[in-house]
Amino acid sequence: MEELQSTEILDREILDDARKKAARILKQADDNIKAQNTQWAKKTADCVDELDKKYGEQEKTESDNVMARLPIDRLRLKIEKIENLLVAAEDSWYESLDRKYILKLLANELETRLEFVKGLGANRKERKAFFFMLKRSEAEDLLKKFNLSCEIEEVHSASRYPFITIETSELLITASIQKIIDYFLHVKRTELVQALVGSDFPENI
Repeated sequence: MEELQSTEILDREILDDARKKAARILKQADDNIKAQNTQWAKKTADCVDELDKKYGEQEKTESDNVMARLPIDRLRLKIEKIENLLVAAEDSWYESLDRKYILKLLANELETRLEFVKGLGANRKERKAFFFMLKRSEAEDLLKKFNLSCEIEEVHSASRYPFITIETSELLITASIQKIIDYFLHVKRTELVQALVGSDFPENI
């Protein structure tokens, strides 16, 4: 009987010891898991902070770049707007012209060019004439006005306005509405822009 009780006591002690060991093992494992979780949480937080800092710096750099470009972009837009207004004004002015006046402008321009070539003492032997946005009869009349005799040919061009070009033995002589407009814009550009958008146009555009 005593041996049976002793065996039961021994068994209980063994079980209690096993439970304690198991409890210690489980607690140690739990502590390890908690420590690892804490470590991972810290690493994650550090990574997030590093990423936030990195992207914050990138965002600031991009923002600084945008702000640095802003005055240039605004100036470019102003210039584009002014150029568009000038082109629209050119087209409006040309469309308002009488056909006879357009031919007179070309004749005056051609006369100026011919006088300039004459002043240079160039050997002006006409070979051929090319015209664009003119009737053949209009081109022929321009040539006759200055006693120019040569073959004439209609050509295609990207120009928006009429022109006539005389090919000589030494050079090309061109009279065009575009050249007249370009010269006028060069001389009167500031006045034209102010008339279109106001005297304080840099601030208002």
